[in-house]
Amino acid sequence: MVYIWDLDPIALSLGPIEIRWYGVMYAIGFLIVYAYLRRAVREGRAPLSMDDVDRLLTYLVVGMIAGARIAEVLIYEPGYYFANPAEIIAIWHGGLSFHGALAGMLLAGYLFARKRKVSLLKLADLVIVPVSIAQSFGRFGNFINGELFGRPTDLPWGVIFPNAEGPRHPSQLYEAFYNVIIFAVLYSQRNKKWPDGSLFALFLVLYAVFRGITEFFRQPDFVVGPLTSGQLLNIPMLIGGIALWYYVRRKAAGNSTTS
Repeated sequence: MVYIWDLDPIALSLGPIEIRWYGVMYAIGFLIVYAYLRRAVREGRAPLSMDDVDRLLTYLVVGMIAGARIAEVLIYEPGYYFANPAEIIAIWHGGLSFHGALAGMLLAGYLFARKRKVSLLKLADLVIVPVSIAQSFGRFGNFINGELFGRPTDLPWGVIFPNAEGPRHPSQLYEAFYNVIIFAVLYSQRNKKWPDGSLFALFLVLYAVFRGITEFFRQPDFVVGPLTSGQLLNIPMLIGGIALWYYVRRKAAGNSTTS
């Protein structure tokens, strides 16, 4: 028996002000990252102060939103957004590209690390653990919004979304699930004596693989030859993750030899 999507994307209305579940999910994700980083500082696992945590999150949030929206506008739906420019800033309606968000956070992290003179790779390992679980809340937000649904299916857990014909894979929930798996793997490895950058490299590889598989069930935004847009964008993630994994190990081996 399929499920007919009938969720209200609006969590609370205060006169003309609407608080949407999509925003609530991202707020929960932000609080998780914030709490995780502060705990890491208290436990001496982060090269940061409590004030640094606040500054870093400011950098990351700005980078995430800017990168995610720019990628969404320029890569996924330029025609729609250029025809409706007011929607470009309406991020509460959804439409944030993960790949753009990751690129934006990487740039923001680089700027922060350079300013505070800390290791970008160490910082990336620290932040990517809570970010991986925060991403799952974002996918729940997509489901509540009724967006980014999957391809047609006749499976019993298919969902009938308002803007789609027939039952569809709830691919948003598939993505939420694999982000929980990635978080569990990274969290279990967070205290291992691995070279800086290892957790981030592992995330890139795991995400690229899981997302690539899920794209077979998700309705593609567009296709390039045999690849969906998501699979195409995952290729540099996978290559970058593998390259980073070997780079940090060769670097660590070289440092141990010279010391």
